[in-house]
Amino acid sequence: MNGSLWLLSSSSALPFEQRGFWDFALDSLEDGGMMSMMRDQNEGSATEEILTPDVPMCPFGCHCQLRVVQCSDLGLTEVPRNIPPDTKFLDLQNNRITELKENDFKGLTNLYALSVRNNKISKVHPKAFAPLKHMQKLYFSKNLLAAIPKNLPASLVELRIHENRIKKVAAGSFSGLGNMHCIEMGANPIQNSGFEPGAFKGLKLNYLRISEAKLTGVPKDLPDSLHELHLDHNQIQAVELEDLSRYKNLHRLGLGFNHILNIENGSLSFLPMLRELHLDNNRLTRVPKGLPNMKYLQVVYLHSNNISQVGVDDFCPRGFGMKRTYYNGISLFENPVNYWEVQPATFRCVNDRFAIQFGNYKK
Repeated sequence: MNGSLWLLSSSSALPFEQRGFWDFALDSLEDGGMMSMMRDQNEGSATEEILTPDVPMCPFGCHCQLRVVQCSDLGLTEVPRNIPPDTKFLDLQNNRITELKENDFKGLTNLYALSVRNNKISKVHPKAFAPLKHMQKLYFSKNLLAAIPKNLPASLVELRIHENRIKKVAAGSFSGLGNMHCIEMGANPIQNSGFEPGAFKGLKLNYLRISEAKLTGVPKDLPDSLHELHLDHNQIQAVELEDLSRYKNLHRLGLGFNHILNIENGSLSFLPMLRELHLDNNRLTRVPKGLPNMKYLQVVYLHSNNISQVGVDDFCPRGFGMKRTYYNGISLFENPVNYWEVQPATFRCVNDRFAIQFGNYKK
């Protein structure tokens, strides 16, 4: 067993951080969208297009190329005019915009992605997004919103609304958004009571993050279609028997950096497809029951808890043929357990001894 630091996977799930607007373009490379756009540009008859007075110009101070309009870091207080109608990607991040008005996006029917990240937006007109019939990605993090904007485009697939001032998610907030796969809404001051019954009704999400909020328990009635659920950095104190009963499709569950003292026996049996479980930085005193019966579980983070003993059957089933996949990683460092007292057979269903992390306990 290895005391050296085992590389935690990227799914330890820091909130999405857009490093540059071309992140949008990289997504499009997967389906050939950006390459198609580039061909459209290159197949013209001249290296520079001759503009007539009727052709919309690039907004002052912005950079327009390949149907991408970049207007970030310009100190803008409102959405600029003269945005070309064929724009696919509109970057308005890192400005001082306070409001999205009714006609701000008029004529932008081809828009695929919009970033208004890191502005001061507190008001969104109910018809602001009406022209955006084909928009799939909306990046709204680091603003001053107190509620989910109304009338989001039905075409929306991904919504990042991290780090706003949302305290309440009303019933029907995501009505009509049957195409939505991903919502990131962490770092909002949401308590469990802030989710009205039916708040997520109609959604068939794959990915949901409500990290860095004020949750004291696993929220009820989240979409049962979820493949990933991240509730890290909250104040959850326990996982009760019925908390996870809806999520039979879950592949990854993040509950790190909470106050979890107990996971009720049988709770994990509702997650037959789980591959990755994050329970690090909690207050657990033992390895949760039920791990040996999870046939597909490959990664378990249990570091920085209060676990003092590890039993020979805590991770692996007795006998052979029960577990479909071996573990790729088990982290137990910064727990008051003496690794030399743990029987080697405890990790008989682990791929490699280097996948086990012990040691570095700090009192």
